[in-house]
Amino acid sequence: MAEQYDVIVLGSGPGGYVAAIRCAQLGLRTAIVERENLGGICLNWGCIPTKALLRSAEIYHYMQHAKDYGLAAASISADLDAVVKRSRGVAKQLNQGVTHLMKKNKIAVHMGVGTLKGGGKLEVKGEKGTETLSAKHIIVATGARARDLPFAPADGKRVWTYRHAMTPTEMPGKLLVIGSGAIGIEFASFYNDMGAEVTVVEMMDRIVPVEDADVSTFLEKALKKQGMTIMTGAGVEALAVSDKGVRAKIKDKDGKVGETEFSHVIVAVGIAPNTENIGLEAVGVKAERGIIAIDGMCRTNVAGIWAIGDVTPGPWLAHKASHEGVIAAEAIAQALGNKDVHPHAMDKANIPGCTYCHPQVASVGLTEAKAKEAGYKLKVGNFPFIGNGKAIALGEPEGFIKTVFDANTGELLGAHMIGAEVTELIQGYVVGKTLETTEVELMNTVFPHPTLSEMMHESVLAAYGRALHI
Repeated sequence: MAEQYDVIVLGSGPGGYVAAIRCAQLGLRTAIVERENLGGICLNWGCIPTKALLRSAEIYHYMQHAKDYGLAAASISADLDAVVKRSRGVAKQLNQGVTHLMKKNKIAVHMGVGTLKGGGKLEVKGEKGTETLSAKHIIVATGARARDLPFAPADGKRVWTYRHAMTPTEMPGKLLVIGSGAIGIEFASFYNDMGAEVTVVEMMDRIVPVEDADVSTFLEKALKKQGMTIMTGAGVEALAVSDKGVRAKIKDKDGKVGETEFSHVIVAVGIAPNTENIGLEAVGVKAERGIIAIDGMCRTNVAGIWAIGDVTPGPWLAHKASHEGVIAAEAIAQALGNKDVHPHAMDKANIPGCTYCHPQVASVGLTEAKAKEAGYKLKVGNFPFIGNGKAIALGEPEGFIKTVFDANTGELLGAHMIGAEVTELIQGYVVGKTLETTEVELMNTVFPHPTLSEMMHESVLAAYGRALHI
């Protein structure tokens, strides 16, 4: 007899475990199936432990520049093993936190590999052998993994994915990072701060290509100033891996091919959804290149099967997955007769993106170029960190905040930031966009002094020719 639930969640990443908790809060008998670690990639091998690494690198950077703050620090050194140990400790603590949340919310946890069998059945092969679970609704939240280069699969020794880069057995001397999205740039920033000689190769004509062009330009200059080599419009054509290092054949933007020796390579060229061998085809769920098609409530084309997070169309971000988990849970509760929940489809224009390099990058909404392409007449504001007292006091005068408005309606279309702590600031604009604010409300909002957030106000004022401190 199959064990019966209202909802089974396949995968316990930031989408899956949040979906399970929300289902339980709504009174649904809920189970979660996980093949490896509760918390998934983000908590154990992604978002959180990488931020722990980056924090260590940031502190190391400040210690090396102590004299800039009137301080003296002698014999500064970094212990890579200790840095990694701290990062893994943070991940372990949060994994235990998710385990506690499952118990608190009375969510049944089945450790093993799950496969859809149709008719509301899910087969789990794991620590209890093979068992069959049954539910009225199943949420697929199996996440994604790093994409390999076909000519140089990651070996964990010389060619790394993000997972290998988080637990290095040795410090790279000369590091090649292939790809300049958030993952690539964050690891480039970490290892550069830790003392490696770093080269970043990006196929597009600028780094962090999803960001506003002004942000890309500023970040490239900042990273080069820190000692990185940045190659845009370039591609890695071959990697020859040996016990001693990697010889990379790189074609630059002028079409010239050169060969360079590196000690290690990090491949950060995107992700692949974990949708193979979970039974999608057998039950008829529509997917293209492994990405599951869903509607605004995260329903697939098969009744009773839902999908959230990195197995669905992007952006592939943890906070997007978590929000989809809540949407799916509430839509399921509604379908099961709960009249007190009112789920709303997500507006992807209001999903922020953050990159935790040095300097940080954060954004929400349309870039200036995308807004122009969409036919908007624009008002654009830009305010530099050097004009902000708190930024100068912090010793962080490099960066800017850019806002993009519809000139006809005053609607905030997008906001783009680069500089210290902008990943914490961006949420102010996200709230504004969600509330459909215009420049009037933002101008009339009182921002505290002295704070970095004052630059958010000044950027809005600048869009309308009213900036006070430039």
